[in-house]
Amino acid sequence: MRRKFITNLALVLVLNLLTKPFWVLVVDRSVQNAVGTEGFGNYYALFNFSFLLNILLDLGITNYNNRNIAQNQHLVNKHVSSIIVLRMLLAAVFLVVCLTVGLFIGYDFMQLKILFFMAFNQVLISTILYLRSNIAGLHQFKTDSMISVLDRLIMIAICGMLLWGHVTDGNFKIEWYIYAQTAGYALTAFIALIIVIDRVKLKKILWRPVFFIMILKQSYPYAVLALLMTFYTYVGTVMIERLLPDGASQAGIYASANRLLDASNMIAFLFSGLLLPIFARMLKLQQNVEEMVKLAVSLLIVPALIVAFGSYFYQDELMGLLYKHNAGESADVFGILMFCFVAMSSTYIFGTLLTANGNLKQLNIMASLGMVINISLNIFLIPRFKAIGCASASLTTQMLTGLTQVIMVQRIFKFKVNYRFILSLVIFVIGIVLIYIGSRYVSPNWKVSFGVAVASSFVFAFILRLINPKAIKHIIQTE
Repeated sequence: MRRKFITNLALVLVLNLLTKPFWVLVVDRSVQNAVGTEGFGNYYALFNFSFLLNILLDLGITNYNNRNIAQNQHLVNKHVSSIIVLRMLLAAVFLVVCLTVGLFIGYDFMQLKILFFMAFNQVLISTILYLRSNIAGLHQFKTDSMISVLDRLIMIAICGMLLWGHVTDGNFKIEWYIYAQTAGYALTAFIALIIVIDRVKLKKILWRPVFFIMILKQSYPYAVLALLMTFYTYVGTVMIERLLPDGASQAGIYASANRLLDASNMIAFLFSGLLLPIFARMLKLQQNVEEMVKLAVSLLIVPALIVAFGSYFYQDELMGLLYKHNAGESADVFGILMFCFVAMSSTYIFGTLLTANGNLKQLNIMASLGMVINISLNIFLIPRFKAIGCASASLTTQMLTGLTQVIMVQRIFKFKVNYRFILSLVIFVIGIVLIYIGSRYVSPNWKVSFGVAVASSFVFAFILRLINPKAIKHIIQTE
């Protein structure tokens, strides 16, 4: 299993590193620079609002399905034939609720128009994720990897023409960005559906209300977990836009700071997509998962620490490089937000293991507390500190929930405490802080200093054997 994890992780990382960072750091950033901080902030708040209600589209079915199909592959045809119908019903409910709530909280006609298309995009995204859960559940990771980047490739092509192809005479409009996403998601969903139909030999879809109820009963704990975690991750931006007089502008500043975190999380999220079916299969076969967890920590947490501290020490330079507007204000938020990446990376490992093991009750209690803490902190901090207050609330929540999941895994799985590994991590953190501080004296060109610091940090990880190429090579050759 470790060999399968590493080889498929390498493939999915290569594909995603070639596409998603370009999308976030070039296309998405260029759109914000073209439409302005306030215009993009309004879009970003509406996007996060639609994402908060996203759970109505899925009700935990995707995560339940990923785990269930990985453990019971013979059920895939039976489940797909009926779940597709159920998801159509959920999509209709989601669209109605999304627009109704948007109208209730005071969105104007233009905001509701944008919200409709973004809600429809959420329907397409959720459909793609469900279809991919069947592909991943069958352990066809290479096919899943290809699908994972297809939507971005299509959107890059469309937005590239609109931004730089001189195919229009007027200024770039945020609506074009949304329509490009719709096209990319729709085509990807169609292709993923064709692949699933072929893989599971699907001949017809079935209307089975009793089956729908059974699936919803099985998946609702996953739905509650997803809802709670989504709220404490994304509600802050909506609260910024609603609570502050200059809410759209502050939301735009937060979006600028959050962009590199989004880009990093796109890559880290791939770990959970691979780990969930692998953990589920290993647990069913009663295999020891401790070494897999340690491997995942080495491959994800170590780079996350390098990224987080590098972003903190070079926050002004990185934001100044990316943006024309409000770079200084974004830098202050960015320096705080990027430490969320470490905690969220921990969740992608330990939370995924707990999900695969079926510890949904414990996870839901943790997530409930996380949501209460996050909303309370946002209510207190946003009016006083604006986007910085929201970032501080997010970091506090992510750190607390991430640490809680680590403790839960230790108590449930009774892993032997690896004091040597923990000590190496502590030494590593101290070392990279000193490396980044010292890098300021390397060159007057900050890009050179930053590059030297990042490279030195990875070398230090190799010296401490936190990342061990020989061990990884041995796993690939022997398993």
